[in-house]
Amino acid sequence: MLKRQLMTVVLFSLATVFTPLHADDVTDSIQEASEAYAKGDNAKAIESLNYAVQLIQQAKAKNLEQLLPQPLSGWTANAAESTAVGAAMFGGGITVEKRYTKGDSSISIQIVTDSPMLQGMMALFANPMFATSSGGKLEKVAGQKAISTYDAANQGGDYQFAVANQYMVTVKGEKVSADEMAAYAEGIDFKKME
Repeated sequence: MLKRQLMTVVLFSLATVFTPLHADDVTDSIQEASEAYAKGDNAKAIESLNYAVQLIQQAKAKNLEQLLPQPLSGWTANAAESTAVGAAMFGGGITVEKRYTKGDSSISIQIVTDSPMLQGMMALFANPMFATSSGGKLEKVAGQKAISTYDAANQGGDYQFAVANQYMVTVKGEKVSADEMAAYAEGIDFKKME
């Protein structure tokens, strides 16, 4: 009995050692970069690393899409659109956006992250005087601090949220009520961003 158990363990160990490990495009690209760097081919190494970064950003963008809410009753939504831009363009960054419509009313939600340009926007939230200088007002919406430009008379405006010092979330509405704007803001999964 012990001999059979020992043989099973040995066979399992050998199968594990000789079974090729599944690699994905990211790890393959990083491996290519490492090999190119070892050969002194810096251009190929940079290209492979940039490709790996782009794939990781695309995966992160897809994950961010999951944080956007489902359409409210009576509303429809298009598929979320995401853009992952490498550091070579505008400093890089990830943007995810989804648009919701009901008749001629519309709300769009955008999440931006990993962009150096966000630092300037984050400063607005740190200094209330800057935040209100463009006509916005500070409010709490969906349990988050927001700069609001919503105007009931025009039935539109936006809420801007700075989340965890790395995400800028904008909820923009046209021909909508403040309650509809707030309901969509409530549907965003801010907890996962924190």
